[in-house]
Amino acid sequence: MRIALGIEYDGSAYNGWQRQKSGIGVQEVVEAALSRVADEPIEVTCAGRTDTGVHASGQVVHFDTDAARSERGWVLGANSNLPADVSVSWAREVEADKFHARYTALSRSYRYLILNRFARSALFRNRAWWVHRPLDEQRMQAAGQALLGEHDFSAFRAAGCQAQSASRNVTQLTVSRVEDWVLIDITANAFLQHMVRNITGVLTEIGSGDREPSWAGEVLDSRDRASGGVAAPPQGLTLVSVVYPPAFGLPQGSYPAIKG
Repeated sequence: MRIALGIEYDGSAYNGWQRQKSGIGVQEVVEAALSRVADEPIEVTCAGRTDTGVHASGQVVHFDTDAARSERGWVLGANSNLPADVSVSWAREVEADKFHARYTALSRSYRYLILNRFARSALFRNRAWWVHRPLDEQRMQAAGQALLGEHDFSAFRAAGCQAQSASRNVTQLTVSRVEDWVLIDITANAFLQHMVRNITGVLTEIGSGDREPSWAGEVLDSRDRASGGVAAPPQGLTLVSVVYPPAFGLPQGSYPAIKG
C-alpha cells in the first residue's frame, strides 16, 4: 500500500531535507521513525526538497509498505520516534498507481518572513530574516507582479541547480505587512533551487529604495543569476503547503497566523 504523510519541521538543525553523506537531513530521521513503526525499511519521496535551515509546515511525502497500520497509528507511531523539531501531522492511504508526492502535486506555496525593525529578535532568530533598514512593502508588491506567469527563471536559480528546465509558472506573489513583519507569499507549479530566496533578495533591495520596482523584471529578463543580487538567508523560508487534485482529499498545510 502507499501512504501519504503531512510533515512539519524546524529546519535549523538539519542539512536540508535530503539524506546526507555528512550531516543529518530531515529525510533520514523521518525514515528511521517510520521504519520502526512499520518494522521494515521505509524510504520516503517528498513533494519538494528544502535546503539547509529552511522550514516546513506543509511538506508532503509518500512511501510504500506492506505494514498494516491505521492512519492514526502512523501519525502517533512516527511522532513517538521523531525528535521534537519534526512532526507528522496527518496520514492518508492513497492509490499507488495514481499518487506521487512530487509528480502529482499541482502547486507549492512558500512564505518568506522578514522582521523589519531596529532591534533583532531572540525568539525568531532561526525563523525570520532580520532587516533593520525600513522596507516599503508596497514597492515590493508592485515589483513582484513582473514575476507572475510562466517565465524562464534562470536569473533566480542557484548556480548548482540541477533542474533540466528553468521554466516555472508563478501563480501568486504577494507582499504584505503586519506591524514589524513583512510577509512574502509565493505559489508556483514548482520551484528552482534558491528561487524564493533569490526573489526575496531582489524585492528587499527594491523595498529598501536601493533599486526601482522595474528592476525585478529586468533581472528576470536577463536570465543571468549574476544580475540578481544577494540571496536572502534560509531561516526566513517555510514550505507552507502542497496542493493536489481534490480527488485525493488531502489536507493542506498552513503557516501559523501572524496578527496585528
